[in-house]
Amino acid sequence: MRYVLLIFALTVALVVVIAGSRGGISRKPPIQIFSDMKKQMKLLPQKDDGFFADGRDWRLPVAGTIARGTPYQDWPVYTGRVSGLTNFIETIPVPVTEQLLARGRQRFEINCLPCHGPAADGNGVTKKLGMPTVANLHDKRIVELADGELFNTVTYGKGLMGAYGPNLVPQDRWAVIAYLRALQRAQLGMLDDVPAQFQAVLKK
Repeated sequence: MRYVLLIFALTVALVVVIAGSRGGISRKPPIQIFSDMKKQMKLLPQKDDGFFADGRDWRLPVAGTIARGTPYQDWPVYTGRVSGLTNFIETIPVPVTEQLLARGRQRFEINCLPCHGPAADGNGVTKKLGMPTVANLHDKRIVELADGELFNTVTYGKGLMGAYGPNLVPQDRWAVIAYLRALQRAQLGMLDDVPAQFQAVLKK
């Protein structure tokens, strides 16, 4: 029993000596029981190495790849902003086609309809379940927003609305905005906005 207590005491003393010296200043390399992968086999930048045939550690990018960063992220289609500026672009930077509107309707009904309702008037199911404030997307303030600002809101969210950037690729975000503009035009449009050949039908 005596030896067990002696060994235990020596172990405790050894741990205190090793652990208690943490934070001290020394020119000697620290004792590392577990290196936590601080020391590992790796290629150092700008150092000669025999692993690759050309002797260089750094590899050239694969042909055709685009870096994540400037100028990739500075295109209006990805940011909703004028290139090199913080200003939002006024209009959708992709062609608005029938296919784009159909895609926008599909994505809108999946992602936006539960809160904003099928007509984008803020009367979705979440409001019926007690969510206090849901934006009516036909409000004058929202109608007058630049398309780029709507893209920014869809991407990053605003207020109680979460970010949909992780859910929708940029093309789908523009499709949703195109469909929203169509809903707004249908809700707020005037008779004079309708081509003359169709006005007579609407007047009946």
